[in-house]
Order: sequence, then structure tokens, then C-alpha cells
Amino acid sequence: MTYRRLPSLNALRAFEAAARHRSVTRAADELGVTPGAVSRQVRGLEQDLGLVLFSRGPAGLVPTEAGRVLQQSCGGALDRMEGGVAKAREAAKPVLLSVGAYAHFASRWLIPRWGRFRERHPGLEIALTTSADPLELLPGQFDAVIAVAEDRPRPGFWMHRLLPIEMVPVCAPSLLGPGRFRWEGLTLLHSRQRPRDWARWLAAQGVAGVDAEAGPSFESISLAVDAACEGLGVALAIQGLIGADLAAGRVVVPVPGVRRSSRSFVLMVEAARRQEPALCRFCDWLVEEAARDAAPAATS
Repeated sequence: MTYRRLPSLNALRAFEAAARHRSVTRAADELGVTPGAVSRQVRGLEQDLGLVLFSRGPAGLVPTEAGRVLQQSCGGALDRMEGGVAKAREAAKPVLLSVGAYAHFASRWLIPRWGRFRERHPGLEIALTTSADPLELLPGQFDAVIAVAEDRPRPGFWMHRLLPIEMVPVCAPSLLGPGRFRWEGLTLLHSRQRPRDWARWLAAQGVAGVDAEAGPSFESISLAVDAACEGLGVALAIQGLIGADLAAGRVVVPVPGVRRSSRSFVLMVEAARRQEPALCRFCDWLVEEAARDAAPAATS
């Protein structure tokens, strides 16, 4: 291994400033030290190198030939070091991505996985904005958008379907009585975000004799599912977003039957920016997480 035999950096800085200003006093002012400190650093550097670096003339300090050679090399090296330190500090700053996401997806899917993302990409921070209003999650307003949309190409955007919207009924286990499941006497729980879900699901399953409009209404799907967890009735949930509730036994699917929407949760970024390093890491992670969820269904 080769070791560099270099003098003190402080001594080189003091020498370079004194040579550039042709003055110990002005060098001291620039460096924020006393003139005596600059003089001591220069004398120490001369002793260390075994060279005379300055002579005194009528106009002040005059670098010797050795001093001029060292000044030329030293000035450029210090500039490059200063630039390198600035770049290193800039590279160490966290990269911030703005992400707009459908609120229900963010709370039930994205946030539970957030810890895995931060472990893998500690220098990448996400500024998350959530909404259930499609007009507040327009592509181009954020670095990346996770919205409810039809899975079809949009000019100028890269898109990837993260999760299909498949509606299933859920209720608390306490609502299930012995024997065959019966709709009679059960309360339907509605989401004002998706007011036609029950009518569409019942029609798709051929269930007759159930009033699809009856029952309390909640502001969001999340609240309707929370109400179902508390035993207040039966809600329609997005199948891919209730894994934790099912695993914990907070809800069960009382009767088979899935209605798949024509829309999905879709990741969108501007195509021209897809390969930007930070966006690339975020998008690749989302795609990987979605594939992890889809794997059991594909192999079952």
C-alpha cells in the first residue's frame, strides 16, 4: 500500500492564502485567524519541506520559485477538495419524492409496507399526499401517482397496475350464525365513495330480495370496513386491501363471490422521468411489492 507523504492541510491553506494575497494579514482575515497563526503555519511548512517559500519585498511577501510551484499546485488542489466536499454533502442529503395516492390504498397497502422501503432506500424520502378525489391525483402534479384508473395506456405516461379492484363482502365473525349464511336481518354498510357497489355486487352474484340501498353510509371504504370489524353489519371491501384484517380475525368473508371492477390501482409517472434514479427505485419497489402479493394467488 502506498502512503502519501503530505504536509499539514492547515499549513497548506495558510500558505496558499498568504501567497495569493501577498500578505499574512489579509490571509489571516480570510481564514479567520491571527496573523501570528498564519506565520507559524508557514514557518512550520517551510521546516517540514526544507524549503524557503517566501522572500520579503517592498510590496510584501513574494513567493520564491519553490513557493510559486507549490502555490500553483496547491490552489487548484484546494479548489477541487472544496468542490468534492460540497458534492459529498449534496449527495448525502435525502432525496425527496412527492407521491399522490388514493387514500384507502395508502392506509391499507402502502403505509404498512413503508418500513421495508425505508430499510432498502434510507436516503430516499417520500412526501405523501392522499385523496379520494381523482382530480386531486392528476399525473404530472406529483413525481408519482397511485390512482384508481382503467388499465389502459396514456400518452406520455408510464403505467403499471399494482392491484385489481375486486369487491368482496366482509363482516365480523360474531355476525355469522350457525348453518348457512343468510342475508335476512343483516345491515348493509355503504361507502359514499362507491355508492353503487352493493347494487352491482348483488346483481353480479344473482342475489335477490336484498335492498341494496338500505343501511348506513360512511365517508370512505376504510370507515365502512372499520364498522364491519365492529360488528355493525356487512361491508364491501377491496379484496387486496383486507389481508391484515383477515389474518387478525377482525373480519371474515361470509359468502364467496367477487366482483371485479374495470378499474385498478395504477402507478403512473411521466414516461420521460421513469429512469430517474430516485423514481426508478421507488417504482421498482412498488412493482416488486405488488408482485409479492400476486404470487400466492398465481400459484394457488
